[in-house]
Amino acid sequence: MSRLDLANDEPLVTCENLVKIYKVQDLEAMALQGLDLTVQRGELMAIVGNSGSGKTTLLNVLGGLDRPSAGSAMVAGYNLLKIPERTLVRYKREVVGFVWQQTSRNLIPYLTALQNVEVPMIIYGASPRKRRAWAQELLEQVGLADRMHHLPLQMSGGQQQRVAIAVALANNPPLLLADEPTGSVDTAAAHLIFEIFRRLVQSYATTVMIVTHDRTVTSRVDRVVSIRDGKTSTESLRRTDVNLDDPLDFGSTHEEFVVLDNAGRLQLPREMMERLDIHRKVQLEVTDGKIEIRPVDEGGKTPQRRPQ
Repeated sequence: MSRLDLANDEPLVTCENLVKIYKVQDLEAMALQGLDLTVQRGELMAIVGNSGSGKTTLLNVLGGLDRPSAGSAMVAGYNLLKIPERTLVRYKREVVGFVWQQTSRNLIPYLTALQNVEVPMIIYGASPRKRRAWAQELLEQVGLADRMHHLPLQMSGGQQQRVAIAVALANNPPLLLADEPTGSVDTAAAHLIFEIFRRLVQSYATTVMIVTHDRTVTSRVDRVVSIRDGKTSTESLRRTDVNLDDPLDFGSTHEEFVVLDNAGRLQLPREMMERLDIHRKVQLEVTDGKIEIRPVDEGGKTPQRRPQ
C-alpha cells in the first residue's frame, strides 16, 4: 500500500470557484456558491459553519461522494470535476479515508477491531502478513492495542470511533476526512480523538480535515475555515505562542482573518455587520495604507463621523 508521491510544497487540496447544485425534481439548491480553499499536505484543520452552510457538501465532494457542478476541485492531482467513474473508485480507495459521526456507518458489527481495519486492505489486495502488521500498528497508534480482538459492541463509543479512524487509514491515504467525529462522544473522548489526529499528522504526514459545528474543539487544530452561504468566510490560524497543552478557549488560541476570493470579494462576519448596523451597502476608503469600510444608511448616505 503505497501513498501517492506529492511534492511537499504542492497543496494537497485546491478548490477554486467550486459550485455544487442539487436538483430535486424541478427545484435547484446551490449548496456551494463559488468556494475557494487551499489545504497543504500535513495540515490538521477544521471546517466550521452553521447548518446548511455547505460544509458537509464540501466534505462529500472532496471524498468523491458527490460530483462538483462547476469550478475546480483538485485533490492529490485528481480533477474531481472530470474524473471518470473507474478512476473515482481508485480515488476513494487510495486517496481519501472517511470517518462518519455515526459509528454504525464506520464498523462492521460482527468483526473485531483488527478485522475491521483489515477489510479495506483485503479489498485492496494486500497480503495477509502486511495487512495484519499494518492493522496492528494503526490500532496501537489510536491507543487500542489491548482491544484488537474485541467486537464493536464490547467497546465504548469513543473506542469505536478510534477504531473507525484506524479503518479510514487502512490503505494509508494522504487525506483523512472526518464528519463531526466527536459529535457522539463525551468531552474526554473528544479531546483524545483530537490528540490522535495530531499524532497521525506527526507520524504519517496525513492531512486531516474535520467538519464540526463545535467551536470548543476547534482550538485543538491549527487552522479553522468558516463557511457561510456556500463560500469561505473567515480563516483562523493558530497563534505560534500558544502551548497546545493549555486548556485555552478558541478566541485565545487563534487569530481570525477575513478571506478574499479570487475576484476580491469578502464576507464580513455576521456579528460585525449587526454591531455596525451594516445592510446591503458600504463605503470603502483607503486611508494611510488601510482600507476603511463604513456603513451607509438606506438612502446611501454615510453616517457622519464623530469628531476626534
